[in-house]
Amino acid sequence: MNIKNKNAIILHGTADKPTDFWFPSLKKDLEAKGYEVWLPELPNAKFPNRKDWLPFILENGKFTEKTVIIGHSAGAQIILSLLEKIEVKIKQAIMVSGYAKALRREESSEKNVDDYDWEAIKPKCEKFVFINSDNDPWTCDDTQGRIMFDKLGGMQIILHEGHMGSNYYNQPYKEFPLISKLID
Repeated sequence: MNIKNKNAIILHGTADKPTDFWFPSLKKDLEAKGYEVWLPELPNAKFPNRKDWLPFILENGKFTEKTVIIGHSAGAQIILSLLEKIEVKIKQAIMVSGYAKALRREESSEKNVDDYDWEAIKPKCEKFVFINSDNDPWTCDDTQGRIMFDKLGGMQIILHEGHMGSNYYNQPYKEFPLISKLID
């Protein structure tokens, strides 16, 4: 495998930014493993929705058979929408505190989706990993992870770590070495 072609995309969640939580630490770890890493500041992060995030990521991201995508919270959920749209099969998707069913949905919000085309998503990724907590204060919990695991297979990891990064709940979560260990 040509090490220079490995790339990773790290997607933050609602009201977050690339400098928050474990994102910079993971970027550094992946770069040390030879990955080209894109850790963008997603548009309109305070009020994210698919109509802003999906085109931005599709236009600026690089998707190959050596791509790894890691997302946290709403950043994890957008991975599902990305996989519905891209044509290539990526190497790995790691969804941290992700969710499959709409959380607190507002009438005008496209952020939350009630259902996905699971049959379109499944063949677009070689390895799925779902990391959720059994005590997530935002309800992005192990039940949500189980829905995705049941639909897509892969690996489900259940922790007791809250949201694994939250400014609102004062969870700084500056490092997350487990994620780096899950990536070749």
